[in-house]
Amino acid sequence: MSARESLNPEGSLWDLIAVQLRRHREERKMSGSALGLLLDLDRSSVSRLESGQVKLLEKHARVLDREWDTAGLFRVLVLFAKAGHDPEWFKAHFEMEVRSSELRIWELAWIPGLFQTEAYTREAVIAGGFRDVDGHVAVRMKRQESLLREPPPNLWVMLDEGVIRQPVGNPEVMRDQLARLLELGAQPNISVRIVPQSAGAHVGRDGSFKIMTVDGSDMVYVQASFGGRLAVDVTDVRSYRANFDRISDRALPVDASAELIKQVMEGF
Repeated sequence: MSARESLNPEGSLWDLIAVQLRRHREERKMSGSALGLLLDLDRSSVSRLESGQVKLLEKHARVLDREWDTAGLFRVLVLFAKAGHDPEWFKAHFEMEVRSSELRIWELAWIPGLFQTEAYTREAVIAGGFRDVDGHVAVRMKRQESLLREPPPNLWVMLDEGVIRQPVGNPEVMRDQLARLLELGAQPNISVRIVPQSAGAHVGRDGSFKIMTVDGSDMVYVQASFGGRLAVDVTDVRSYRANFDRISDRALPVDASAELIKQVMEGF
């Protein structure tokens, strides 16, 4: 098996960089020698980059993003990889979340972690079967400090109606949680909207995701069981942006969403 065939882009960010480098070069019908001229490297160095034998430097990533108009794709990938989070998409996305100037969240199952009360978080962690309950709760509460920074991030949050109706813990836990949701939704930098059950089938039923804007570049965290994955490819990001807009078309306005949350809260 060749070095290129052994690449595992789903398990290593450096391997993902190598695969994306070759893919983008071939899409532009550019030879390895031409790419070498662009990066001031010889042909063999380009071959080693594409086989994952050597790592792409940040200065070269910036050249690629500028010349190929990839909206920061390679710079962000190198940033993640240098941080040492190759297989740890779940943790890596938290670091990007803290730095995000904008967050667009679609949630199909749970109140978003940034908005959870401690009691709700504790019930969710217990339900997830984690051993160190206190540790997991503390980490999630720590994440919420990012909402307090100056300037604060702008958030657009859309929730499936089932999220606010599904009991998590006892009625008091849910009442407090929904009150917290209303409190945050009243802030000028935060929009909370509900997609009602009457919306029927729509693209959001495929799963939850989060679009994060960091230093002008967008990336997407797609949730899944036991973690999730990060998507930074421009085409993927555009698709999720479009899906977010389509889900928004089905959501209630902000005021009507707040009224629905109040009605559900009174029912607990």
